[in-house]
Amino acid sequence: MLDRKTSEVRVSANSNAVVTGGRLLLAGAGGVLVYFSHEPHGHFWAAIFGVALFYFALMPWPFVAATDKAAAPTAGRGALLGYVHAVCLYLPLLPWVGEFVGALPWIALSLACALYSLITGAFGALVARWRFGFLAFPLVYVAVEYALSSFPFGGFSWVRLAWGQINGPLANLAPWGGPALITFATVLLSASIAACVHGLLSRVEWSPKGSVVAWSMVVAGLMISTSMIAGLAVNRDAPTTGEVTVAAIQGNVPRMGLDFNAQRRAVLANHVNVTKEMATDVHGKGESVDMVFWPENASDVNPFADDEAFERISGAVAEADAPTLVGTLTKDEVGDRNTAVIFDPDNGPGDYHHKKYLQPFGEWMPYRDFFRNFSEYVDMAGNFKPGDGNGTVRMGDHVVGVATCYEVAFDMAYRDAVKAGAQILTTPTNNATFGFTDMTYQQLAMSRIRAMETDRAVVVSATSGASAIVHPDGSVSQHTEIFQPGYLVEKLPLRDSVTFAVRYGQWVQWLLVAGGVAVMAASMIGARRGYTA
Repeated sequence: MLDRKTSEVRVSANSNAVVTGGRLLLAGAGGVLVYFSHEPHGHFWAAIFGVALFYFALMPWPFVAATDKAAAPTAGRGALLGYVHAVCLYLPLLPWVGEFVGALPWIALSLACALYSLITGAFGALVARWRFGFLAFPLVYVAVEYALSSFPFGGFSWVRLAWGQINGPLANLAPWGGPALITFATVLLSASIAACVHGLLSRVEWSPKGSVVAWSMVVAGLMISTSMIAGLAVNRDAPTTGEVTVAAIQGNVPRMGLDFNAQRRAVLANHVNVTKEMATDVHGKGESVDMVFWPENASDVNPFADDEAFERISGAVAEADAPTLVGTLTKDEVGDRNTAVIFDPDNGPGDYHHKKYLQPFGEWMPYRDFFRNFSEYVDMAGNFKPGDGNGTVRMGDHVVGVATCYEVAFDMAYRDAVKAGAQILTTPTNNATFGFTDMTYQQLAMSRIRAMETDRAVVVSATSGASAIVHPDGSVSQHTEIFQPGYLVEKLPLRDSVTFAVRYGQWVQWLLVAGGVAVMAASMIGARRGYTA
């Protein structure tokens, strides 16, 4: 027979396993919920409750005996919870990465990005022991997200929590602090909800501990009301200096896949033909356009090295009778460039933007010899060189900000352009290599956030879709379907406003990150001293 002490140990071990399993289930379910906040699903509330589940999983549980090891997760167990949460988010979010190159890159990227959440979970478990830890956890989250968005190889900003808030009230914070502030507010609201539920489950009276319930409710209310008021900062008439009629061209590609470059002349022909169709329709109504936007890679034939491509582009621009931004490939003394160049109907080629923020493992390949051991697709990655401009081009009398495809995920791409005088923005993009996946819709959400952040209209032109017209309030007035040729024409405002986020957004992010680092340091010191209040 087992003695009483052995029996108690076994019961305790079983209890620990059950509680740990419950925490893992909550963390994983939270990650799946956050995924559904991103486009094309766009359920912004899912991220709020998803992060709330994650934070609740990190908290000491009031219904577990305080002497039980499972009552509060250690930093190590918190790290595991963070990793599970992130894996359950990134795996469904990023399948487009492997659409035509197999599952290995997709899974590898998802698991690598999730490593950062080891830090979120570890320190989250420590601060969750604090009475008002729900106020500190958002700073930890933002600091780790900043690291993921910055290192290595320029980071991977695509997975930021803020993008999933485009359809909710917290997106209104964009002009005040950009994605970093939106992420902070989302996690603060989430952690406040978790703290409130935790306090209610603890059945505390209105004592110092009970005040956590009251304060968490107050913080949650303030977050929602403040975000609603913050939206009044954009889309006002005062900064509007004029209007322009724009056209976004979507020529489409003959077929999907990585070999779209082999179809380059057909892709060019498609964009020429759709531009001429647009010109015929618009001029037939007695109207005109002021600017035309072609997508990234609309002409993968370098028009400065190929006379036929030059003539076809020039002919289409002449019929449109408007300055046209053409996405193409060029080469100079530095190397290959991903270039957006302006063709003017009167003056020919003019201003240009060399893509500045290049996609690692796509447009350039870090450690090519090493990664060649894992995939035959490595040598399909380009060897492009980044530009160093301010992200603006001049189209006629107007200054336009350009963030080509992947660049839209980077804060400074459009902020620098607006500070350099951009009155309207464009995101030329090529999504043909990602098929019918969620990628194009996730990217469109970023353009919408950027519109609100900068108080500018954004013209999204995509080779295969979805192209869209985005207004300064982030709303989409028109869009195309994917893998369908078409064009969009609309009159949009020109703005000269400079939002707080454009001017000081980087400082807002640095302050939040510094706060996160300070919180992590304090949590380590507190853990060593046994501080849990």
